[in-house]
Amino acid sequence: MVALVAPMRTPGCVRRAAGPKVNQMVRYSTLDRTFAALSDPTRRGILDRLAQGPATLGELARPFDITLPGLMKHVRVLEEARLVVTEKKGRARECRLGSEPLDDAAEWIETYRRRWERRLDRLEGYLERQKGAAR
Repeated sequence: MVALVAPMRTPGCVRRAAGPKVNQMVRYSTLDRTFAALSDPTRRGILDRLAQGPATLGELARPFDITLPGLMKHVRVLEEARLVVTEKKGRARECRLGSEPLDDAAEWIETYRRRWERRLDRLEGYLERQKGAAR
């Protein structure tokens, strides 16, 4: 038996009308994967190394003093986030950067940066008006 529970509402929160939520959810799941992949210092180090050019798994593992299976787990996370693309070349697996999700993350960050700049500009205007009124 499945119990149906009404969603909790937080006072002061406004529920938005149903709209193109599916696309937004897909976009956020991509961002979630991207930011989760970037949250680990080893994975960020792997991306830094790959920014210099393609590298094999063995070349990537060396500076991190990590086992090959351990490195492969990190690379898998980066692949799932589409930050890294791997390709088998002979007996080795070569990794290179993929950039599409970083573009999405940069766009998301830029949106919030602009929002905060507008808020801070309004705050600055308010403070200037208060300073002028106090004189």
